[in-house]
Amino acid sequence: MSAIPPRDLPVRLAVFDCDGTLVDGQGDICAAMLSAFALHGLPAPDLHQVRRSVGLSLPRAIATLLPGHDAAAIADLVDSYKSAFRAARAEGRLSEPLYPGIPEALAQLAANGWDLAVATGKSRRGLDHCLANHNLTHRFRSLHTADEHPSKPDPAMLHAALAAALAPPHAAVMIGDTAYDIAMAKAAGVTAIGVAWGYHTPAELRAAGAHAVAQSPQDLVALLA
Repeated sequence: MSAIPPRDLPVRLAVFDCDGTLVDGQGDICAAMLSAFALHGLPAPDLHQVRRSVGLSLPRAIATLLPGHDAAAIADLVDSYKSAFRAARAEGRLSEPLYPGIPEALAQLAANGWDLAVATGKSRRGLDHCLANHNLTHRFRSLHTADEHPSKPDPAMLHAALAAALAPPHAAVMIGDTAYDIAMAKAAGVTAIGVAWGYHTPAELRAAGAHAVAQSPQDLVALLA
């Protein structure tokens, strides 16, 4: 694993995925998906496949779990999933814990001169709540979500993050735990870094084209030193 080459540039931008990279939201995601499927009388989805779909927009994730279903059925499940997630939030049942070392890594990257952003399959409402709950909103120059842009691996979210930071692609890195993040980075001409603590394996991230795979948040800081 090699360090990212230093760049003599005025702007350096690190764009983070959220679920599986900053926070471990799989428990809440799986619970909401099970609730939505049950409400519509569908067999429970394979939770391994649910976790593997994290990172895609919600309609696209559900479509991967229900191949052959029409758009109306997918839309109904999306609404039910959102309702289950909102109920969990309102009742204080959401967890979404930060991975150990993430706050310290973000602080160190900011101190080292990196601008930070988020590009996620979450909704804007979900991301805002998650970051505020962990007192991390102030860390990020810009936030980009799947209800405002096409789903990963389309590069639209990364293009928006680059524009917000006035950063060229070669001055940026995309950091994520899935092959969707890596593919999005490649489509945008941005260096891709995988993280080993998320929902796709390091081997999958390397096969997708990751420049490196960080084993821990501190390892990530070292890669970007």
